Amino acid sequence: MEKEKLKLTEDWDKTFSKSEKADHEKVTFINHFGITLAADLYKPRHYEGKLPAIAVSGPFGACKEQASGLYAQTMAERGFLTIAFDPSFTGESGGHPRAMHSPDINVEDFQAAVDFLSVHEEVDHEKIGIIGICGWGGMALQTACIDTRVKATVTSTMYDMSRIAGNGYFDENDSKEARKAAREAINTQRTKDYRNGEYKRQGGVVDPLPEDAPFFLEYYHDYYKTERGYHPRSLNSTNGWNATAGTSLMNTRLFTYAGEIDSAVLMIHGEKAHSCYMSRDAFRLLNGDNKQLLIIPDAVHTDLYDGGDRGYIPFDRIETFFRTYLK
Repeated sequence: MEKEKLKLTEDWDKTFSKSEKADHEKVTFINHFGITLAADLYKPRHYEGKLPAIAVSGPFGACKEQASGLYAQTMAERGFLTIAFDPSFTGESGGHPRAMHSPDINVEDFQAAVDFLSVHEEVDHEKIGIIGICGWGGMALQTACIDTRVKATVTSTMYDMSRIAGNGYFDENDSKEARKAAREAINTQRTKDYRNGEYKRQGGVVDPLPEDAPFFLEYYHDYYKTERGYHPRSLNSTNGWNATAGTSLMNTRLFTYAGEIDSAVLMIHGEKAHSCYMSRDAFRLLNGDNKQLLIIPDAVHTDLYDGGDRGYIPFDRIETFFRTYLK
């Protein structure tokens, strides 16, 4: 396993303040596709013995300096060793071409993070959990389907990206005709990209917002395009994904065997989030008394990125969940 040499910033360039209760360092690890991933490792400043551990990623198109880092640092303050990692092809992680995504590779990214934690000398290897935010909530749940080393999974404001890619928002494009049109557009772009010798980007969150923008786009703009959450390595804050990256998700369905997840799952979503239907529907696929759905009153989708203006992220509940099931 030969690691790619990555250029990692040593400056604190997060969208959240540095904690006085947790130590931080940069680490790298390699996945089974040979891609080297970059991560921020957080751990409590004072502890004894080996620690329970959590790998965190998301949202989809974000970077570890945004929401996932906030979750990781906060959980480290509460006694866990955590890593927030950039997925393949994004942020400070390796992989070319840039700004690509794949459900297979992205689930492997989570498994590679578990690989890293499973051999870390400060980790209790029987106490490993994962947190996925937004589209990475879906990847986390899919990882729980296949990785038996994961003892507990939290999804926050989850997106089922395969459902969005295949059916559109609210399943409004769930038809052969709509999917054919999307495929034709992507494949036309592939031809143009090959002719031009470069990959067109989709563009991140639109700025400025058009007058007829969907209501949820206003929430994305308020996070990704303002001081609240902007980061220059975030695809959503800048130029977005590769425009031809969606075909594999369109023909994939996550959660096929979600009903066979034996480990514990906590799904968290905002009551007023446009995406809440995805968590509610996915939760119905789960079986067992160790599965929980927590709906946060009044919260919208991005309130669970950083807590919004009312501290919506239920960190006490998340800690209790992991303390209960990482044993």
